[in-house]
Amino acid sequence: MPEATDFSARLTALEDREAVRELVARYGPLADAGDAQALAELWTEDGEYIVTGFATARGHAEIAALIEGPVHRQLMADGCAHLLGPAAVTVAGDVATARCHSLVLRHEAGSFVVHRVSANRWSFRRTAKGWRAVRRENALLDGAQAARALLQGM
Repeated sequence: MPEATDFSARLTALEDREAVRELVARYGPLADAGDAQALAELWTEDGEYIVTGFATARGHAEIAALIEGPVHRQLMADGCAHLLGPAAVTVAGDVATARCHSLVLRHEAGSFVVHRVSANRWSFRRTAKGWRAVRRENALLDGAQAARALLQGM
C-alpha cells in the first residue's frame, strides 16, 4: 500500500497542475470581458507576453494596455471569443510550463469565423500570491516552424 507521503506528493502535483490550468482558462473570459487589470494579474509584475508579429508586453501595465488598446477594443466591439486549451502542463518544483492552442473567433455577418489559430507556450512560477505567468509566447500556426516549436517538448 502506498505511503501517506506518496499520496500527499501526488495530491500536491495535481493541485499545482490544476492551478496552472486555471490561470490559462481564466485568460479567455478576462480578455472577452475587457478586464485588463485582472488579466494582467495572471502574470508576475515583470511578466512578459509575446504575440509574435504583433507586440511584446512586459509588466502589468503593458499587458493591460494590449487589452485596452484599439485593436482589442475593436475586436470586442465586433464580437469575439478567446478560447484556450486544453493545456498540457508540466510542473517541476516552483516552475511550470503549459502548452496549448488558442482560437480567437470573430463575429462577422451574423456568424462567428476563426480569426486566429495559435500555438502557445506559457512559463509559470509559484509566488507568494500563488502561481503566476512569467512568460507567454503566442504565434500563429501559419506553417512557420517557430510556431510549431512552441508546442514541442512535452
